[in-house]
Amino acid sequence: MEPIRLNLLVEGGDLIGAGEASSKMKLALKKLDLPAEVIRRCAICMYEGEINMVIHANGGRAEVEISMDHVIIRMVDSGPGIPDLARAMEPGFSTAGEVARDLGFGAGMGLPNMKRYSDEMEVESTVGVGTTVTMRINF
Repeated sequence: MEPIRLNLLVEGGDLIGAGEASSKMKLALKKLDLPAEVIRRCAICMYEGEINMVIHANGGRAEVEISMDHVIIRMVDSGPGIPDLARAMEPGFSTAGEVARDLGFGAGMGLPNMKRYSDEMEVESTVGVGTTVTMRINF
């Protein structure tokens, strides 16, 4: 099977519309009749990445590749980058602003949840250039 690819844009700053890209991916995975647990893990990873891009990076894009035995989700932004990746990986650490926190976002679980629900995760970030998070979910 040739991999199926989805390229989805994520609008920055739109906390009300956040989750649209992950919903589109989830629908595509359901149409392919993937196992429910795989869909759930992919949706969590994608949603957390999407929220991070909305809050911190003024948006970006999600590249999803669906193969016979795995899904790769690549979240790419040209935001400010992550100055201290080790700290950002700590559960509860957040640099989200007051508006995001008032709406219930910014709990500091984005990257930790992405790592928890993926089988592999790689983060490449350069301050002033942007961040790419690549996650692989096997099935």
